[in-house]
Amino acid sequence: MRIKIINGKIITPYRIIPDGCVCIENGKICEAGETNINFPDAESIDAQGHYISPGFIDLHTHGAGGSDFMDGTVDAYLQIAETHARHGVTGLYPTTLASTNEELFNAFEIYRQSKTRNTKGATFLGIHLEGPYFAMSQRGAQDTKYIRNPQRDDYMAILDATDNIARWSAAPELEGSKEFAEMLVSRNILPAIAHSDAIYEEVIPAFDWGFTHVTHLYSATSGVCRRNCFRYAGIIEASYLMEGMTVEIIVDGVHLPASLLQLIYKIKGPGKIALITDSMRAAGMPDGKSILGSLANGQEVVVEDGVAKLPDRTAFAGSVATADRLVRTMLRLARTPLPETIQMITSTPARIMGIDKVKGSLARGKDADVVIFDEDINIRMTMVGGRIVYDTL
Repeated sequence: MRIKIINGKIITPYRIIPDGCVCIENGKICEAGETNINFPDAESIDAQGHYISPGFIDLHTHGAGGSDFMDGTVDAYLQIAETHARHGVTGLYPTTLASTNEELFNAFEIYRQSKTRNTKGATFLGIHLEGPYFAMSQRGAQDTKYIRNPQRDDYMAILDATDNIARWSAAPELEGSKEFAEMLVSRNILPAIAHSDAIYEEVIPAFDWGFTHVTHLYSATSGVCRRNCFRYAGIIEASYLMEGMTVEIIVDGVHLPASLLQLIYKIKGPGKIALITDSMRAAGMPDGKSILGSLANGQEVVVEDGVAKLPDRTAFAGSVATADRLVRTMLRLARTPLPETIQMITSTPARIMGIDKVKGSLARGKDADVVIFDEDINIRMTMVGGRIVYDTL
């Protein structure tokens, strides 16, 4: 298959190319440039003056479209992938919650089955385990009965059950975390700091063990605290001080106000920030009651004010954002330039996960994951590996 996308504004991490052209063959980018490239026998797609962007990559999502990855069905996985694709996502990492190992093992099997049947949605790029190794004090909406410290027999049983884990979020201050992180790194799995009360002095060695990324910064991550008479910097401050640390942020306009979005952007810059949805099943659905986690064992939540909350309103319970909303919110609240905003949801997450050689930009030889959107970031077309999965052009 040969495809040529014409008459669009191509977004790179550094600039916007006017009147651009993207050539695709057999699911790969052949060329992208400023003129109508001679590409014989190609199907032509007119971008109608809209933006042509690399496909969005969501590092952290639990669900969308009324389904959750913990539902344990292939239909749920496919529904989530198709819902996110309608909002510009071409690749995502299905994310679990703290749960029983039996639920995890079932999720692994469903992931395997769904990956081969997923032809109409965003590609599954690997599993993101969120928990169960968390600080109880930073549990957020995670179910307390599953939270525990990492123990070798436990995490080895999980690791040996699948080869599809790409990232595991945990609290690095817990006993056994060093050996746990080193095991993840040996298997090419990214350890990420999450739901943690670690102080700066604990984050420093954790970074050396492999904890080089912070899950949803400011959400269930420690800040400056007092212990007896003394103040200690937390994960938030460590993220700013440690240049090599990457972070992800929920940019739904609710989890983080404009001031914090601007602060994170000013200090970390677009090369160290990934925009994530952290969406649960209610993303793309009307407000009202919903379930966080599986339908069988999940927690009831309420969706209002553009976010999911615990019923007693004591904590957020995941966002209901979609990827296009992340971009719009970052542009509006943080006032970031469009190329750098798109960088934070394309090339930066690809580099964080080590897939930047094949995804994250419209460069020759990379997968033809392409999104076309208008000035208001309304998605007009989503292409995954050269295959159109959503189209309103």
